[in-house]
Amino acid sequence: MRDITPLVIGGSTERERVPTVIVPDHADVAHLLADRIVQVIDEHVSATGRCVLGLATGSTPLGIYQELICRYDAGEVDFSNVVTFNLDEYYGMDPESRHSYHRYMQENLFAHVNIPADQVHVPKGTVARENLREYCEGFEAAIRDAGGIDLQLLGLGKTGHIGFNEPGSSKDSVTRLVTLDTVTRKDAAGDFFGEDNVPREAITMGVATILGAREIALIATGEHKSAIVRRAVEGEITPDVAATYLQTHTHARFYLDLAAAAHLTRIATPWVLEPVEWTVPTTDRAVVWLSETTGKAILKLNAKDYTENHLSPLLAQHTSPGVINGAVFNRLRDKIRGRARLPHERRVVVFSPHPDDDVISMGGLLRKLWENKNEITVAYMTSGNIAVFDYDVRRYFDFVDRAGEALGLRREVIDRRRDELEASFASKRPGDIDIPLVQNIKRVIRECEAVSGIATIGMPASAARFLDLPFYRTGEVQKRPIGEEDVTEVRTLLEEIQPELVFIAGDLSDPHGTHRMCKEAIERAMDVQPVIDAERWYYRGAWQEWPLPEADVLVPLSHEELRTKISAIFKHESQKDAAPFPGPVDDREFWQRVEARNQDTATHADRLGLPEYYAMEAYVVKRPNSHDHASQA
Repeated sequence: MRDITPLVIGGSTERERVPTVIVPDHADVAHLLADRIVQVIDEHVSATGRCVLGLATGSTPLGIYQELICRYDAGEVDFSNVVTFNLDEYYGMDPESRHSYHRYMQENLFAHVNIPADQVHVPKGTVARENLREYCEGFEAAIRDAGGIDLQLLGLGKTGHIGFNEPGSSKDSVTRLVTLDTVTRKDAAGDFFGEDNVPREAITMGVATILGAREIALIATGEHKSAIVRRAVEGEITPDVAATYLQTHTHARFYLDLAAAAHLTRIATPWVLEPVEWTVPTTDRAVVWLSETTGKAILKLNAKDYTENHLSPLLAQHTSPGVINGAVFNRLRDKIRGRARLPHERRVVVFSPHPDDDVISMGGLLRKLWENKNEITVAYMTSGNIAVFDYDVRRYFDFVDRAGEALGLRREVIDRRRDELEASFASKRPGDIDIPLVQNIKRVIRECEAVSGIATIGMPASAARFLDLPFYRTGEVQKRPIGEEDVTEVRTLLEEIQPELVFIAGDLSDPHGTHRMCKEAIERAMDVQPVIDAERWYYRGAWQEWPLPEADVLVPLSHEELRTKISAIFKHESQKDAAPFPGPVDDREFWQRVEARNQDTATHADRLGLPEYYAMEAYVVKRPNSHDHASQA
């Protein structure tokens, strides 16, 4: 059991309407909740002979379940007297479907611990519609008969839903059939390989059922949850955000990683709540915030702006606002690095979680580094094959079929492979794992696109290395945890190249966590003794950009450079027009998000009074032996 108490992040909770625990990393949340669940099981089994847990599904609780399995294997917890009730299940879902929460719970927890099968309760999605009311009433009765739920785990949906209690859910609602919100279905589209395949209904515990638990633990991780976290924690109670009902519970608590807590007042703008230590990073954040709040360029901020916006203590430490303004302005300006100020003739490894993240995230800088005669290796960490549509396989195989004679391919081999492909597609349901032949063709499609992408910015095919890490090779959306085999493969590459700069995806908003897992593999590989003592440059993916105060390097791009970057993204044809995993809410293609994000970064810098550029990329840098904020990127 790991003591993470020293890692809990403090600060004034004045605006928080529900107790909130914030820790640096998503793994810390898993450790903390696993500790609490083990404690609750021990307490309630000792007191009453049983413990009743309410369980959640989705990507967020996976780390908790993995921790519980480890503790069970270590003999630290016994599940024989535990009774469980799951929050929800899609309606019409076969329990054996890979999308079923029955199967999810079996694969991720129940099959690995000693909980008796008759003590497990997951709503049945196959109940006849005419029997639903009776079934839901029976589910509620089973909870009451068990003595009520001792600890209820919750995730947090993009709309603020808990369970499947969508906007408009009543505080008095109980277990029932619900219609899923459009945002919820888009959020789940990746798991089902398309929004059209996502069920439109689900059975869910109601808000009143959830609030009936003796203790509630809501977990949220990742930047993409930060806006709804703030609304749930600091906003008024409203049926539009079901999670706000938790504010009325005497023993509800939110458990957040720092990324999910980023918009809470005590993290985003702590100076409006209490005195803070005016370090350089805090000063820069505060002055940029003040500039944004007042709509003034940094060098135009005056004493009145500071005093009317909670920054009198900062002003009191300096002789005039001009001194603060100038110092912050100069620090921000010095972050801007054109090609002449970027690395020259150094060994560089760019790690790309998927075969397109390199050009999506850092296509502009990548081109400049190549022009500066750096020795660059782009290491594509996963095949990305699950993100290729079946029709792309048919299209490329049709090319092979038509070109077979010119290429000297044997007709009987082509025909046999075509029959194998078509037979697999004919029997395949949405989300089914592809046969090995299809998986390999999809892998090759993405590899060819990756090579074409870097060629667009002038780099040779020899710069590409395809690692195809084992954790990704499940053939489905859910991946295995990062293991020693993954770390060893990354370490082997690093030892071969001995890079001076390493680029890492620091994006914590990747919908299915591949970026986060790749980051873990790289950092574990670099931190093995002897340490790979290279600069670590962290970039963001397709979802967000580093805020200007947090970035260490801002790379300006001209109109022509941004066009070239977008052309490189276009080479990833399987991801264009309708990518299988675009992320929730944002319907724009990846190139459109990149164009807007890079231009918005430059526009933001311009509003602060910095030199005006067409577009910008941003990076956080952790230098060898340093322990700055990038270590938590």
